[in-house]
Amino acid sequence: MASNQKSDWIRKADVDQTRASFPELFFDLVFVFALIQLAHKLASDFSATAIIEAVLLILAVWWVWIHTTWVTNLLDTEKEPVRLLLFGLMFGGVLLAIALPEAFGDQGLVFAAIYSGMQICRSVFTLYAFRDADQPSFLTFLRITLWMLLSSALWLLGGLMELEGRLVLWTMALLVEYASPALRYYVPFLGRSPDETLDVSGAHMAERCALFVIICLGETILTTGRNATEHMTDDMTFAVFCSAFLSTGFMWWIYFHHGQEKAASKAEATSRPETVALNLFTYGHLPVVAGIILTAVGEDFSLSHAQEPSSLKHAVAMLGGPALFLGGNIWIKAVATRQFPVSHIAGLVLLAVAILIVPVAPNYIVQAVATSVLFIVALWEYLALRRVSASTA
Repeated sequence: MASNQKSDWIRKADVDQTRASFPELFFDLVFVFALIQLAHKLASDFSATAIIEAVLLILAVWWVWIHTTWVTNLLDTEKEPVRLLLFGLMFGGVLLAIALPEAFGDQGLVFAAIYSGMQICRSVFTLYAFRDADQPSFLTFLRITLWMLLSSALWLLGGLMELEGRLVLWTMALLVEYASPALRYYVPFLGRSPDETLDVSGAHMAERCALFVIICLGETILTTGRNATEHMTDDMTFAVFCSAFLSTGFMWWIYFHHGQEKAASKAEATSRPETVALNLFTYGHLPVVAGIILTAVGEDFSLSHAQEPSSLKHAVAMLGGPALFLGGNIWIKAVATRQFPVSHIAGLVLLAVAILIVPVAPNYIVQAVATSVLFIVALWEYLALRRVSASTA
């Protein structure tokens, strides 16, 4: 009887179960809040050390979110135990976001403990859910749990160290976590997890990642609007706000007009859903989300220091954010269509060339150039796709 009850926690292969549920969307808001917290911290301190710290924290926040997405892909979020897991992780996510700005300060051990607790508790819960229902999946999550225990030890030890030691140990922890799927969670005596063990719904993964991207873009617009109200006395604020708004709109178009649809189709039609989901969503969407966050930081710089001479520090955010976003889209579209979008590659070249104007241009000009490049990429791809559609009609 207990076996049947646990089996009920696993997602059923019907249409409704492939759709993102309301608890999942509620959960996403917490992690977007964490990323916005990180953007605010970067905008206030964009030193080399702060950038390194931010990279590690983005990797950590993404890893919690994407692993939870995999679990909710496999489990039925309409079941009360799974919902309670999500709400528990949501509470942990809020605490994680609160501790995040001081993760490399006084809250290091707190951040590490919350992060590790979320990762281990979720893995143990899923391990229990599959215990008597699916032996290969159970063994996969046993391996995942052991890898999480190893990385958690590094997180907790890093939380006890000073800045240099913390950077080293937390970097090691993230290397362990990000390498583990590629190594198929190899564990001595258990071996590697076989390919395509988990019954992944590609359509669900595609929708979850797309919704997360759109929430990130929406939060970027709200944050930009709030920053604009603080600088309305500057004559350039309205123009810079319009540029920032347009850049967010162009990013939406670049991701959703073609790439997201192709990614969803690829994930749904493939005979290797687990491998494709790993490439398209676990790794492929990370630079997209990171690019949106870095773009938000650049928009903050352009609003608060619109007419000041630009610098390499400001350019890293204003030009680097769109470049990272385009790089992620190249990855996704190459995996989904096996073609490299020429428009995106041209956009990366233009953003690289735009660095030449940084020494002689104010921030609002650099911001406008970044927006123009995103516009060129969006228009180029739109016209290219129309031409292909017309030739095949």
